[in-house]
Order: sequence, then C-alpha cells, then structure tokens
Amino acid sequence: MSEKFIQDLMQFYALIGERQVVLGSYFEILEDNSLEHIHIQKLVDELLVELELESNKQNRLSAISRLVNLRDEQLMITLENAGFSEKEIAVKKRIAFLWAKNFHLKSHEEILKIVEEKEFFNPFYRRLLRGVHEVGIAMSYWQDAWHEHIINKINPKLKALFGEDVIAYLQENNLFEADIDGTQADRSYSVLVQKDDSFEAQSYANFFGEDVRAVVYALDSLVLDLETLNDDATGQKEVYIAYFKALSQAFGQTDRSKLLQDWISVDRAWMQVKSPLQVGHPMEYYEDHYRKAVALEWDLRISNPKHITANNVYENILYMYTQLFEKIGQESLHIYELTLANLQRVQLYIGRPALYYGAQFNGLFSAQVVPNDERVSKEEGKKIFAFADNILDSLRAKPFLKISREVFGETFINKERELIFKKPQIWHKVYEVTTIGHEFGHILWLDSDSENRMNSSGAFKNIEEFKATMGGLMAFFANEDETIKQYVLQDVIKRAVGLIGWMKTDEVQPYYCEGLIHLSGMFASGVLHFDGSLHVDTQNYDALKQWYSKTYEELAVFYLAKKDAKDFLNRFASKEDGVYIPVEKTVADFVRYYWNLHKSIGRDIDELSLRSDWV
Repeated sequence: MSEKFIQDLMQFYALIGERQVVLGSYFEILEDNSLEHIHIQKLVDELLVELELESNKQNRLSAISRLVNLRDEQLMITLENAGFSEKEIAVKKRIAFLWAKNFHLKSHEEILKIVEEKEFFNPFYRRLLRGVHEVGIAMSYWQDAWHEHIINKINPKLKALFGEDVIAYLQENNLFEADIDGTQADRSYSVLVQKDDSFEAQSYANFFGEDVRAVVYALDSLVLDLETLNDDATGQKEVYIAYFKALSQAFGQTDRSKLLQDWISVDRAWMQVKSPLQVGHPMEYYEDHYRKAVALEWDLRISNPKHITANNVYENILYMYTQLFEKIGQESLHIYELTLANLQRVQLYIGRPALYYGAQFNGLFSAQVVPNDERVSKEEGKKIFAFADNILDSLRAKPFLKISREVFGETFINKERELIFKKPQIWHKVYEVTTIGHEFGHILWLDSDSENRMNSSGAFKNIEEFKATMGGLMAFFANEDETIKQYVLQDVIKRAVGLIGWMKTDEVQPYYCEGLIHLSGMFASGVLHFDGSLHVDTQNYDALKQWYSKTYEELAVFYLAKKDAKDFLNRFASKEDGVYIPVEKTVADFVRYYWNLHKSIGRDIDELSLRSDWV
C-alpha cells in the first residue's frame, strides 16, 4: 500500500470514529436540557409526534436508541405499553426505520463530502466510496419492500397455514434454493409468492423488479467508471471490479436455478478482496427463519490502520479444538481437516463500519464471520470482522439504566463501569475472548452439510450462537489469563441476562436462545441464584467452567452427529405461546421476572449514578 493511502486511511478512520462519538452524544439530552442539545431534542421529538408518543425521557431514550444503536426493541416495548395494536405497531416500526434510514443516509453523504473536499485517497477509491453509497441508497429503498413482503406478509401466512410444519412443507414442495446437483441450500436469494392455495419461488430480480434494477444500475455504473481509473494504492483494482461484476450478475439473475451458483461466485470474488476497505454484501439471514432469505445488508468496513491483531485468540482456539477433537472426534477426521483449513486461512479485519445501508439500519454487527457457504470456505477460508472501537464507543455513550442497578446491584455495575471507562486495554482483552472468540467459535465442528441436516426443525441458528460463544470461552479456559477472568465472567453474565430483552424480537431469536442456555448453566452452577431478587456469586466460577466444559463437549458430539438442533435446544428451553422459555423452573421464573421488569422500567434512567459522573 502507498504511503498516501495509509495516511488517508488513518484520517478516514479517525473521521468515522469522531462521527460515532458525536452520534453517541445524542443520549446526553436525557441528562442535560441545555440549549446546546436543542436541535437533537427537536429531531427526536419530531419522531415521537409522528409516532403519537409523549415527549418524555423514557420515550426519548427509545427514539435515540433506534437512531444511535439502530435497534428497535425499546421502541417496540414503548409502543406496546402505549396500547397500540400489532397493526399500528408495524406501521410505526416502519416510520421509525425510514426516519433512521434518512438520517444515516444524510450522515454518509456528509462523510463522503469531506472525503472529496480533503481529497482522501486516489480518484479510484473516491469513486469506489461514492459507488458503495449509490448502491446503498438503492438497497435501502428496496429494503422496505423486502421486509414487508417476506417478514410481514409471507412468513405469517406460512406460520398460519402450516404451524410447526413449515420447513417440511417447503422441503416437500422444493421451495428452498438448490445447488446444481439438487442439494438443498442453506440460504435463499428468492421470495415466495402465493398462488391460490400454494406458493412458488421467484428470484429477487423477477419479483422486486425496479428495486433490483436500481441496484444493478448503480453497480454497473461503478464498474464502468472504475475501469477508467488507476489504483496505484493497493493494486486491488481488478479484484474489486471482478467482485462488483459478480454482484451485478447475481442481483440481476432471473433464472432461479442459477441463483445459488451466481452468489457462490460473489463469495469467491469477495474473498480475493484484501484491501483495508472491505465492501460487504448480503450474507446473513437472521430475519427469515424459514427459507433463510439473505437480508439486504450492504456496507463498507474499514480496518484499523494500526494493524491490530488477535493472534492469541486464534492460537487458543486451535489448541482447544485439537485437544477436544482428539478426545471425541476420531471418526470425523474430515471435519477436523476442513475446520483446520478454515482456521488457518482466516482473514481478520479489526476496525469500524464506515458506511452501512439496507437491513443494517435495523442493527449493525459487533463482529461477523463469513461467508456462510462452506464450499467457498473450503476453497478460500473465511473473513472475520470485529468492530471493537465502535462497541466501546457505544457502551460509553449509553445512559445508565435503573434496571441494571435493580437487577445486579451497585457493586456489580460499578465494576463494569470501571472496566468500560477506566480500563480500556482490559476491556479490549475481554472483547477478544467473548466476541472475536465467538466468531472463531462459529467455524468449529462444521461439515459442508451440517447446517442443512441440523436445521430440519428450523432451530439451527438457535444453538449455533451458543456454540460460537462457547468456542471462545473454552479456548480461554484452556489458557486462562488470571487478570481478566472475573471480567470475562461478569461480561458473560450481563450479556446472558440482557438478552432476555430480545424475547419477542424474531430476527435476534438465536441470541435470546443462547442467553437461555447460558442462564441454565449459571443457575445450575450456583453463579446465579434467584429468590425474588438476583444474587451473583462469582466464587462459583470453577463450577460454571465445569458445566460449560461438559455441555460444550456434549454439543460438539451433537454437531459431529449432525442431529436436529431442536433436540439440543429442548434440553434447556421449550416454546410457550410462541416464545422460548427455560425448562428449569427457577430459570424460567427469573426470565419472566426480568422480562416484566424490562417492560416496566427498562427505559428508566438511573438517577443515583449518572453517566456524566464517569466520563
């Protein structure tokens, strides 16, 4: 890379970081009513008026969270508490999405204007950034129609018609995407359309028409311009162009039988892009529990110019996995070889999301491992992205909430605040274990057909997130750092409890289910105890570690056998009124207690200890 490119990268990274800090400062209106913040208050109150909500502190918190954190759980509870019907909430949820979308599109435009004015990067990369934005605008407009059709229209119909047998119906009627050899794919790039009493699948290009054509036009225009420009910074010109051409072909594909191969080609081309400026495409499918249609995610990610690594996480993962495989996996050596190859070829990018669009206005990743397609991974490995700086900025910006003090007590929450505000180096070490370790953990124990075979009841993702986190924790247990182990334990406890707040948010159900399994172990080991109030006993760390080790080994054996994921999940949780509830009574009692508390005071500011006291 040229020296100028590196210097521009540093300035661009700093610019993105400054924007994140400014955005996080919007929460300050909840503690400070000075004129300095009046424009933010006006922006927030305009949304509340449109949503027919009172402009009070709790509702402003919900609105700011929607804008800054790009999640709508708190806003949904606000609307439920206000007495709106499901239909009314769906309409208001869309209004909030459009509000956040328009705000962030404007923010991205301002960033790009600064890039042009200060002449960051060469003309090739400035056109690339502008092209990402143009594609992103088209993708963001399409997202509204995508979500309305698949999530709000088709999936509820499938559930109403077939109940728990949706997956079986889709399989029997060949409504999943298929490989050229007829093998069922683990994700979809098409939509269902109802025809009388049956359904048929249509490609995105056929069904969404103009929305897709706008994306393809933006990609083709970008390619034409990039072909006329020189890249004397990274030498990645041809790789980028091949990637964007593959994307144009895949988005524009009308022959459903060719969709999967086109998107595999996209993943292959993308794996060759090794620049610090990474352009992400649709890969994840948390929203659609049935056919796993990929969400319309689109973004540009920038690596930290300081070249931060996490080699110790990789080494610990490799050691732990090898040791456990020797114990339980001798009959599945091909899986070991596949996993080892994937681990050794991981490209790790630690940085920030710079530009983001479409479905990402409903939430950004804290980290990610991709691609999902195991055939591509077998050939090319995987990429892991970790956005540590963004997560720490976000944690520091959030106001302190009353529910944290009510549930955990002052000693627990002050230790967490001390870590976030006073010990950033230790916080980053904890993040490596729990988050980067989580992404490495996704890679383990998987064969090329594991997900398909384990997802016969549609529950694979609901145990996969627990498996991923446990991979990171088990690697840490294999080589513990005494200086951070209590912080790691506290982080896992707080996250498991906090995930209860996602009980009724379908697209993050896998994380909610993960939390329930963690809580089962924490109660079984005595780390947590509930008698109307929650008690935390960190002295039982070793007992929890033993429970985790035993459970993870059982889970690894389960993966190697490629059993139905639902059978493992059923050990810990079962559905009641459409929601997963823990099997163990005490754990279930606590989950219900926290959920009710979350609904009633989950948006109340902690008046006893303000964020401003720690900054």
